[in-house]
Amino acid sequence: MKKYEGMTDESLALCYVDGDNRAFDELLARNQQKLYNYILFVVRDPEVANDVFQDTFVKVITKLQEGKYTDSGKFSFWLTRIAHNVIMDGYRQQKNEHIVEPTENNDLSRLSSEMVMDINRENQYVNTQIMNDVRNIMDALPTPQREVVYMRYYQELSFKEIAQLTGVSINTSLGRMRYAIINMRRLAKLHNIQLSMEL
Repeated sequence: MKKYEGMTDESLALCYVDGDNRAFDELLARNQQKLYNYILFVVRDPEVANDVFQDTFVKVITKLQEGKYTDSGKFSFWLTRIAHNVIMDGYRQQKNEHIVEPTENNDLSRLSSEMVMDINRENQYVNTQIMNDVRNIMDALPTPQREVVYMRYYQELSFKEIAQLTGVSINTSLGRMRYAIINMRRLAKLHNIQLSMEL
């Protein structure tokens, strides 16, 4: 679809709103893998992830056709927000989610927004193993904590963007990250896993 190559996602969405169905096909092709990876990481079940993915795009189509999308320059952000809402709606329906929210006086001073790693060849294998261990530990976290870690370190979103996407305050996002780090450290200690990267 060479016609669409130079177009932004936002322009494609507006073309679809104006009746160009092929523009939506291009939009789907560009975004489906990244969105599916996000959903699968959060729900951890390919079957559920497929359902959430389909529900998300049904809602996207509906919202586009109802004119509920305006070009804000952040189509992928809007898409992720819809997927997040679909996931949370599913959890609410199951009523099996127990979320521990942070208190007002959380000490968040130890959080760092920068992850800088200089990896050399000798330590690359060790670091790969550590990242696999981290991913396994993350799978044991409650969904809100796992989601905020994924958004922060895999999607490189700011805490302000995470708060907007998940519909909570920045303090709640920071608190969830804090609890995630505490839980990851506890699980690492429990299973004798080293989390520090080799430089």
